[in-house]
Amino acid sequence: MTINVLDNPVWHALTGPHRRHATLQERAAHYPRDMAPFSAIVDASDGSYADLALDLPRGSEARLFRPLNEPMPGGWEEVDAFPMLQMIAVGPSAAMKEERAVAPLSLADTPAMLELVERSRPGPFGTRTPELGRYLGIKEGGRLMAMAGERLRPPGHVELSAICVHPEARGRGYGQCLTLALMRQAFSDGEVPFLHVRPDNGAAVSLYRKLGFTVRREIFVLWRRPR
Repeated sequence: MTINVLDNPVWHALTGPHRRHATLQERAAHYPRDMAPFSAIVDASDGSYADLALDLPRGSEARLFRPLNEPMPGGWEEVDAFPMLQMIAVGPSAAMKEERAVAPLSLADTPAMLELVERSRPGPFGTRTPELGRYLGIKEGGRLMAMAGERLRPPGHVELSAICVHPEARGRGYGQCLTLALMRQAFSDGEVPFLHVRPDNGAAVSLYRKLGFTVRREIFVLWRRPR
């Protein structure tokens, strides 16, 4: 059976290009919680969940990207579960152009990135998240108004994430511009860009389609913790 690394992206990132960041057991792995709140299992077996529990920070849940909403294992409870659309691009839309100058962000920009995240709420983002990949931004008067970056990195692929725009700068095409720039860099590096978006976020889904993304599959985010 052919294995597609995107069906279990956190596992293949943590056992592949992001292995240096992983707390790893035979059948489970975790990112540092100040980097990304995600964990992974190789499969839904009792053995995988036993390994998952070993390094799970006390009082926290395991946030898993799984291909199905799998049955709850014995001794665990559900905190949350919701579907996401996994979208993938084979090439940027030729009709879309970058209309703004973007600039690379460094670790020195982390305070400004955290401030922008607080205002725009793009999803999980911690003090060490910028270590996961490249980040690009758009500034106005030295103030960071929009950014986008890279998160999960399964072999041959890169997830685009933290695509966000300050409320005062929305409607100017900044998110489109940054996403296109990251897509082009991914293709230049021989990687396939992908991303995750809520199914009910119609505006974002429509934008990503215009940029060249298509829906690959539905994937489930499962928040589970030992009883």
